[in-house]
Amino acid sequence: MAKHIIIIGAVALGPKVACRLRRLDPEADITVIDRDNLISYGGCGIPYYVGGDIADIEGLCSTTAHALRDPEFFKTCKGIQIIPRVEAVGINKKEKELKIQYLDDNRQETLAYDKLVIATGATPFRPPIPGADLPKVFTVSNLHTAKDIKDILSKGQAKKAVVIGAGAIGIEMAEALTDLWAVDTTIVEMADQVLPAALGKQVSKIVENQLENNEVKVMLSERVLKINGDPSSGVTSVETATGTLECDLVIMSAGVRPNTQFAAEAGLAVGSSGALLVDRCMRTTDPHIYAGGDCVELRNLVSGENMTMPLGSLANRQGRIIANNIHGRASQFKGTVGTFCIKVFDLGIATAGLTAGQAKASGFDPIHAIVAQHDRAHFYPDSKMMFITLIADAKTRKILGIEAVGNQGDAIKARVDAIAPLFQIGLNVDDVCVLETGYAPPYASAMDIINNAGNVLDNILEKRNNPIDVIDFIKKFEAGKIRVLDVRDAKEAAPLIEKYKDRWISIPQPELRTRINEVPNNVPLCLLCGTGARSYECQILLTQNGVTNTENIQGGYAMLAVTAPEFI
Repeated sequence: MAKHIIIIGAVALGPKVACRLRRLDPEADITVIDRDNLISYGGCGIPYYVGGDIADIEGLCSTTAHALRDPEFFKTCKGIQIIPRVEAVGINKKEKELKIQYLDDNRQETLAYDKLVIATGATPFRPPIPGADLPKVFTVSNLHTAKDIKDILSKGQAKKAVVIGAGAIGIEMAEALTDLWAVDTTIVEMADQVLPAALGKQVSKIVENQLENNEVKVMLSERVLKINGDPSSGVTSVETATGTLECDLVIMSAGVRPNTQFAAEAGLAVGSSGALLVDRCMRTTDPHIYAGGDCVELRNLVSGENMTMPLGSLANRQGRIIANNIHGRASQFKGTVGTFCIKVFDLGIATAGLTAGQAKASGFDPIHAIVAQHDRAHFYPDSKMMFITLIADAKTRKILGIEAVGNQGDAIKARVDAIAPLFQIGLNVDDVCVLETGYAPPYASAMDIINNAGNVLDNILEKRNNPIDVIDFIKKFEAGKIRVLDVRDAKEAAPLIEKYKDRWISIPQPELRTRINEVPNNVPLCLLCGTGARSYECQILLTQNGVTNTENIQGGYAMLAVTAPEFI
């Protein structure tokens, strides 16, 4: 007898479950419902549609063969029934029945199931700010709002915009508004950094500078109090704790909330985030009901805690797992390490695992290294500088997180992707030092930056390298607490000697052994070279000669240039 499978949600996970299950079981009765009439689209591509990289909405709803993924496509090509404009309103677990409502006429109906899959995703959170319901105040929720935003932009009806929230969507939308449409855009963020859930302070500062360099204004540690405007004509300004920003478009990017209320009311267990709890087979607390995607909590494989991770890539992988288990083939989704990447204008950023702050909150004792190095062989014509932060637990040497940033996104993503899968087996610092990676000058250095990051972190853990981050260095320098020993070539140091006078000492590395008596031993010194490698060698030499009050600036001048260009 054919199984009756009902899937709630037809964007990412739902269609994946349905299509995989159809291939496994040609006889299964598969029905997919969704509240919307636009289905099976790449929601993560919305900012790129608004920004013009994707010409039309159909590009987000089409296959690689350019077939439109609409209900007729799923019926004729996949043998799957998709019913749009239908909402799930209740579950009778005992009778295995789903109560639905047709949104166009409010008619209700009950569908029987053998297995139920909840793929309802999440809804962008709209903070309870006065004026949040005004016209031209949007959340980036679906293709309908994406089209509305682009229509306003294409008609020239938005000259100034405010983006509330500096998470991934907020930053991507700010780029879209600024890059193609030349909209005067300001990001307002409550936290003291951009991408607060993904990055540590050092890499976050590079991203912040990238936004500012591309004419996106960034306001951090700032709270929105009110959105002003007219119910007929729309928004006119945004009031913050420190002033008023004139605007005619507001994008809210304040996170998402899982669509799980009807499931929770049916007695399915939810976590602290409100998302559904599932086991490794992606089953909820009812063995006949599965769930995945943005509406579930997943185990963080580094911290061991539960988390939500709203990414289409995870949803697709979970969809295969769910279909396998429904069919009777035991499959497991162990969890996630939160691998994430984003493009910010021509800058690529990728991360996996925990930030140092998250690691500390999870009970670890985090230590980190910051490495600056070329992404290809340094002599290769198109090599560019990239920066990696590698984080480990001081007690166990277990790797906890990695952050990478640079101008060639393929190189950035490749380094993080090399580390991310290894979190599941308990990667440590020594493993990174000898990690095998591919080498050819057009792609990497003979000693890859990943290996060097491991080496630097090993030196820090072994107390051979006493580091200081650029942000902390600048605070100390501006407070008059330290002097700098610049071990680069004298010509490179000259502009900073002129700027900072006797607080900036120049002794090039080749001369240090013979001029070591010129190094002051009565004041704290920060050592600077191009990337941090030569200054580390100089730190060892100084220590051997009794000069112990030194700190090595992580990432050197290269990190200083991208983090605090105004300093130099």
